[in-house]
Amino acid sequence: MILHETQKLVAIDTHRFRVVNCGRRWGKTTLAILEMVAKAIYKDDARVVYIAPTYQQARDIAWNELKRICLPISSAINEARLEITVNTKNGGSSLIWLRGWESVETLRGQKFDFVVIDEIASMRNFWLNWQEVLRPTLTDRKGHALFISTPKGFNHFYDLYNFTDEDYKSFNFTTYDNPHLPVEEIEKAKKELPEDRFAQEYMADFRKSEGLVYKEFQRTFHVFKNAPAKEWIKTFGGHDFGTNNPCASITIKKDRDSNYYVWDEFYKSGLTDAQQADYVASLKWDECYPDPESASGILEFKKRGINVREVIKNKDSVRNGINVVKELFKTGRLHIHESCKNLIYELETYAYPERRPDHNEEENPIKENDHALDALRYAISMHNTQRDLPPVYKRPHEQRKNPAR
Repeated sequence: MILHETQKLVAIDTHRFRVVNCGRRWGKTTLAILEMVAKAIYKDDARVVYIAPTYQQARDIAWNELKRICLPISSAINEARLEITVNTKNGGSSLIWLRGWESVETLRGQKFDFVVIDEIASMRNFWLNWQEVLRPTLTDRKGHALFISTPKGFNHFYDLYNFTDEDYKSFNFTTYDNPHLPVEEIEKAKKELPEDRFAQEYMADFRKSEGLVYKEFQRTFHVFKNAPAKEWIKTFGGHDFGTNNPCASITIKKDRDSNYYVWDEFYKSGLTDAQQADYVASLKWDECYPDPESASGILEFKKRGINVREVIKNKDSVRNGINVVKELFKTGRLHIHESCKNLIYELETYAYPERRPDHNEEENPIKENDHALDALRYAISMHNTQRDLPPVYKRPHEQRKNPAR
């Protein structure tokens, strides 16, 4: 396997953390595999890991090609664990692993010389897992990382690509930059695909994702950095319980003009109801709007004297709550602090099911990328300021006229 010219630009770069934003079929997997093998064979006892969004994707995308390249230099291949031990140039051995993002917690406490994270744009809770799990694994050995993805809206990969630090270098390549692909095939796709989809998938251009729920949200307008000088009349929040999934707390301040500022977020997995209650109690909110489905969690909240307010859940509550939040974005009365990275990520990825002939965009969104959004929705939609809120949504068949007398 020989690298083409733009792949070489990445391979020869010496920055510790390289971020590659590329179009489909540019050759990111080839680059990743060759770099992994090189890192493994030129250092004794090197530890190298490739992480795809799922374990199955790691197997489907990289495993067979990695095995083929490593076969002449491998001393052991573990099919079940997707691990290869290779012989080094100095007579020692190194280990290459393949893993899925869904089990990234299993890498906590490991030590790596080189980490490849593929398709970052599709990975949930990226910043949390990068900062708490993966970044520490590179500390002991002063390891390097290669981040590769095709964009998917303005999410965490957009932030990573634009991250400014002397250890980071970002690259941008399109599908056209792969000289081994027939240009006529790319041009055909350009004619067949919607403009935004082609720009994203082939030109590696950051665009709004299709089917977004909160299309009204714009970073340039709704995200603030410095706290405004205002008189706050109330501080309240919403909480979405979670143990294996992350729990999420959203702190909101309201001013006298009924503008809402999301001041802070808390987003963490592995906490008990009692631990979540301890954290929320420390925030000293005037009012708390928690997920009503966790009776045990609400009980813990009440034990700590938290002012728990009712959150109504019914067949239309998600839809109604979304409309409330959307209206506040439309009217410029809801703002998010830049530190709320998980909430911002969810706002830019929370989507309706893929459009079908019978698809109605008023259907409930896909149940993912929504923990912080649920907490926000509970608080905003249930907060006792009915005069601030838009009308409750009703299905067309429910909007009946008064019967004739």
